[in-house]
This record gives sequence, C-alpha cells and structure tokens, in this order.
Amino acid sequence: MRSYALCPVSDKVINERVARINGAFTVLLLIISGLTENIIPVVFLAVDFLLRSSDYSKYSPIGNSSSVIVNIFGLSEQKINAGPKIFAARIGFVFSSLIIISFVLNSYLPVLTLGGVLGVFSFLEASFGLCVACEIYPLLYKLLYKINFQ
Repeated sequence: MRSYALCPVSDKVINERVARINGAFTVLLLIISGLTENIIPVVFLAVDFLLRSSDYSKYSPIGNSSSVIVNIFGLSEQKINAGPKIFAARIGFVFSSLIIISFVLNSYLPVLTLGGVLGVFSFLEASFGLCVACEIYPLLYKLLYKINFQ
C-alpha cells in the first residue's frame, strides 16, 4: 500500500483550482511579511487557515477571493476531496501560529525557517498541485497510532 492511500477523506468536495490559488495567496502574503518584516500578513493567514480548517470555511477571505478569481477567468471546475485540504489548512494554522509566537519572542531563525517551509509547501500546491499534507498525514498517522504500513 502506498502512503498517500491514507490521506484524510471528507464527505465534502472543493474546487482544486481554488485550492491552488489559495496556495499562491499564501506565498504572496509570506513574501510580503518577509519583505516588510511585519507579522500582520501572517496573523491574517493564521485566521484564514483557522476558518478554512473549520466549518467556517465559507468566511475565508482568501478562499472567497480565490473563488472570484476562478470565476473571472472562467477556469473549469475540478472537484477533489476536501479532506486533504482541510488537513493542510490545519497544518498551515499550526505553522502560522508558530511563526507568530516566534516573532513575538524575537526568535527570527524559527520565523524564517517556519515561514520558508510553509512557503515551499504553498508554492508546491500553487504551482504543481502537490498537496504535501497527503505526504505528511500517513507519517503522522503511523507515528500517532503506531501502525506498520507495508
């Protein structure tokens, strides 16, 4: 069994085009935060990730903006399971929160490291549709539940 076969599954579906544009917005906000040395874009990301990872995803400013862009450009809808993206949003929330905490504590190496990792994950999603959450989830599942995958 391949590890990605254990990716989280949901009864919800989302448009992959929207998810990829969400990734691009994340990269853009991380770049803005880094260039301006301002934590506000990361706080915005944390709130947005929290919304997207909960039942309040319809209130996500990034998600709604991405949907508008998809509609403006007439991009075809490509439905995918929402489970991996919800899990990815939870990882994004954790990373954003850790970036904020590190920034408040003046620990700039963790800020740069965590921001870089989140940026790479988001870039991979935006550019190639690669959901790193689907690669991480089986590892976490194995670690937390001590299951031996073949």
